[in-house]
Amino acid sequence: MKFTKPKGYDLIGDVHGCANTLRLLLEKLGYQKIDGVYEHRTRMVIFIGDIVDRGPRIREALHIVREMVERGSALIVMGNHEYNALGYCTLARQGSDKQYLREHNSRHNRLIAETLEQFEQYPHEWNDFLEWFYTIPLFLDMGTFRAVHACWDEHLISRYLERYKTNQIDADFLHASTVKDSFAGQVMDRLLRGTDMRLPDGETITGRDGFVRSFFRTKFWARDPKTYDDVVFQPDPLPPAIAEREISAADHKRLLRYDQHQVPVFVGHYWMSGVPAPITSNVACLDYSAVKYGKLVAYRMDNEKTIQKDKFVWIDVEKR
Repeated sequence: MKFTKPKGYDLIGDVHGCANTLRLLLEKLGYQKIDGVYEHRTRMVIFIGDIVDRGPRIREALHIVREMVERGSALIVMGNHEYNALGYCTLARQGSDKQYLREHNSRHNRLIAETLEQFEQYPHEWNDFLEWFYTIPLFLDMGTFRAVHACWDEHLISRYLERYKTNQIDADFLHASTVKDSFAGQVMDRLLRGTDMRLPDGETITGRDGFVRSFFRTKFWARDPKTYDDVVFQPDPLPPAIAEREISAADHKRLLRYDQHQVPVFVGHYWMSGVPAPITSNVACLDYSAVKYGKLVAYRMDNEKTIQKDKFVWIDVEKR
């Protein structure tokens, strides 16, 4: 690299195996291959996680990303799909009532199927990538902005740093995170999957994926919300009778708030659609469903204090 500190950063949303689209986006952003690895003379990429699963070229995408990180032309934060892969492929320790940390049920099998199939002829390579996943930070605080896959929880991150002195996890933390309601489990669920709330009165909703849920994902930046519709943040809408209901006092207290005065934060994870734009002046989601023929999206960050609509860059994913 020809610089020690980049003049700007290009944050890129969930890739999910869309390697060809990633190449097009990197080239659109001005990155060029030098000795086989993408670089920019003055800028650096930050990947927002979820490189694996679902897409047609997962192995190629992982190689592009890892080689950029190791070259020093990119940084990355962990996505829930990298975390899921670690759990799925890690044997539980002696005395456990399960074989693997992440159960091999039909839903989990389906989510990781494309990844395992594409690495079927490269088992040693896949094991090497699993080891590399441990080196991926859970979050990045760059001073003037932040990056995390799903949710920035200041209190939880502070507690994590105080306890572990690092923004990475190890095998012990991975095992601990599978224990329901443990601190490790709270960290991984909140940072990599976001905030949620139980549906009132024991209601459930069936998502487009056919999975029945008793919880719904919520905004961690909602300011003065009145109804449940003001806080829901997921592709599947709430039933109208619940959406229009006033938030209970107890649920109001549970809401996380990313205040207006905090530095910009960039997330992925949430399957946005439409034209990329800021959610608020200091919150942006960069996941626009690339693997579902949406957009692979980047944001060009140059230390501005508020997120600007004209700094989003993307490639529309075409069906071929």
